[in-house]
Amino acid sequence: MAETEKITINMNVVDLGKVDLLVEQGFYSNRTDFIKTAIRNQLTTHSDEVNQMIVNKSFVIGICRYNRKSLQEIIQNNVKLDIKVIGMLILEEDNDTDLALKTINSIKVYGVLKIKNYNLKKTIQQFM
Repeated sequence: MAETEKITINMNVVDLGKVDLLVEQGFYSNRTDFIKTAIRNQLTTHSDEVNQMIVNKSFVIGICRYNRKSLQEIIQNNVKLDIKVIGMLILEEDNDTDLALKTINSIKVYGVLKIKNYNLKKTIQQFM
């Protein structure tokens, strides 16, 4: 199963009441079901636009991980990364600031960025 993230939304009371009415009438099992369905419907409505942006901007879709070994291989290839992810980017704890500075040119994440190394997290902010 795909990793999930919790979000919070604010709704006016009238819209929330309408959602509750639909839930009570059995159209949705609960508020979360309604919200997930609404989000999926909007993503479907705009899928052509999203897909075109993914292709044009060369995004990775899903979970992308970089550990120390993978970044050291980047150094050997004498390139710098422009990391673009829709989903989740994980920079493993074994990476350090110096390695990131040598290998990463830019980072753009639509979704979640996970970095456990505090110093690396501060450094990475300059790439965003």
